[in-house]
Amino acid sequence: MPRRGLGSDEGRAALIHAITHIEFNAINLAWDAVYRFRGLPKQYYDDWVRVADEEAYHFELLSKRLQSMGYQYGDFPAHNGLWAMAQKTADDPMVRMALVPRVLEARGLDVTPGMMARLKKVGDDETVDILAIILRDEIGHVDIGSRWFKYFCDERSLNSESTFRKLIDDYFIGELRGPFDYELRQQAGFSIEELKALESLASGLTR
Repeated sequence: MPRRGLGSDEGRAALIHAITHIEFNAINLAWDAVYRFRGLPKQYYDDWVRVADEEAYHFELLSKRLQSMGYQYGDFPAHNGLWAMAQKTADDPMVRMALVPRVLEARGLDVTPGMMARLKKVGDDETVDILAIILRDEIGHVDIGSRWFKYFCDERSLNSESTFRKLIDDYFIGELRGPFDYELRQQAGFSIEELKALESLASGLTR
């Protein structure tokens, strides 16, 4: 996707649009997690219905912010990475929990504080306030993914840390990016060992 500076209204709108698109995909991903995987504990469905509701709220906040700047959702191009991974993980809820919340969505925990700082610097406090709400909720969403990933690993007598690393090896060869926000990711259910594994894989170090 083309990169735009935040010094112009168009540049900020393009960034907000990109985040809006992520939230739109996240709504569909949460409902897909509810509908696709059957026969699980009631709490699983309660958790992902809550996530869907919160993602819809985020989408609404961002859409209104775009409109206030004279733009609409759909005015800029957008990538399809989140939904492509949903299709790749459609056959196994353990793999879905590992890779969508804990890799793709967790990336927001790493990059959102920096985006907020950049937007604060150019005086866009309204967008900063929206991102603060999103960041708060996304910690909880990633934590839900962490808890259910570990649940599925326990059911299969798998070590969650080594399984997580293997899945990243299998699905994200050469694609993993750092740096990683250790504090926020630990709040969202990551262990230090998992974070060190992510650092190692992102930097291309051998095991």
